Amino acid sequence: MATFKPFKAVRPLPKYAQKVAALPYDVMNSAEARVMVKGNPYSFLHVDKAEVDLPEGINIYTEEVYLKARENLDKLEAENICIAEKDDCFYIYRQIMNGRSQNGIVGCAAIDDYINSTIKKHELTRADKEADRINHVDYCNANTGPIFLTYRERADISSAIEKWKNEHEPIYDFITDDGITHTIWVIDCRDTIEYIKEKLSAVDYFYIADGHHRCASAVKVGLKRREANPEFTGNEEFNFFLAVLFPSSELEIMDYNRVIKDLNGYTPEQLIEKVSEKFEVTPAPVGKPYKPEKKHSFGMLLDSKWYILTAKPGSFDISDPVARLDVSILQNNLISPVLGIDDPRTDKRIDFVGGIRGLAELERRVNKDMALAFSLYPTTLDDLMDIADAGKIMPPKSTWFEPKLLSGLFIHKLG
Repeated sequence: MATFKPFKAVRPLPKYAQKVAALPYDVMNSAEARVMVKGNPYSFLHVDKAEVDLPEGINIYTEEVYLKARENLDKLEAENICIAEKDDCFYIYRQIMNGRSQNGIVGCAAIDDYINSTIKKHELTRADKEADRINHVDYCNANTGPIFLTYRERADISSAIEKWKNEHEPIYDFITDDGITHTIWVIDCRDTIEYIKEKLSAVDYFYIADGHHRCASAVKVGLKRREANPEFTGNEEFNFFLAVLFPSSELEIMDYNRVIKDLNGYTPEQLIEKVSEKFEVTPAPVGKPYKPEKKHSFGMLLDSKWYILTAKPGSFDISDPVARLDVSILQNNLISPVLGIDDPRTDKRIDFVGGIRGLAELERRVNKDMALAFSLYPTTLDDLMDIADAGKIMPPKSTWFEPKLLSGLFIHKLG
């Protein structure tokens, strides 16, 4: 059974919330972050990407950056931009994007649940990215960015959330430049907190939707603190990490598309002939990009023309939850054997375009610096949970979640 507990958040005063809130550190590079913080001394990017306050070109993994992050975090509290909650609370975090609403509970998950796979993973992590966030959490003595978790919906929990929202005013309610509405409620009633906590304890598993590196890093910092405090009881804050928990029924995964640098020596005609061995290939309607409408179909942009690819029977194992993913079908039947890209994690001939950018971005890239593009049908939440339940790993760049959780609205101090 899963553990999810309330905590004393450090959070912005309402008048500063929109200025403090920032996109996660890993969706922009340092140059983009420097532009984003201009004119806004309160942006949480001063904490999550503290190199913005240091000379350009600095090694972003040097100790100076982590010390600056801690300094900037302390400054937010010292100047009363952010304050610490007096009591343990849950929070409701609602996001509305294009009319779709998702409602998460903000609290703390247990590192032991990650270790024993009650919190299930579906991605591999990279040691260098883990090391960066381990240092960031350790130096800041805080989880500064929430982990995006999901679970199979329970009506009793959803009803409790709706009841609280209907009967209480939010503490934050604002719209960001991308048109997404972010609304936060504080759950500070002991009875409601205990009710939600009890109902969540009956959930068998939580699943990481987004934030595998942040999650792994938070757990490793907790384990380091246990080594340094051998008399730990398990109740210390370093045994938990900041997360937002959403019911899977409210989430949406967007397509995660591919662009390829060259045709691996083939002419366009030869490539189509080769692709036809494993896919039915038909011209797409002229005039607009082709967006797949069902699983196992793909769009291919080649030589300024869109084609519809449909995986032929026998080209994948329908009983294997990883092999039947569209990203796997495309990789195993085309990108690897035909285009010669065996490791999409490291090969510089392939790049990935999140669905939030639209299919026009694929056309722009092919016109600019790529030769070929593929549009995919989105991976589903059921796919994600089936793979995690099977203890398997998704191929890289299988899921793109929107909207992103903002950082800076909740900070979890480790002690």
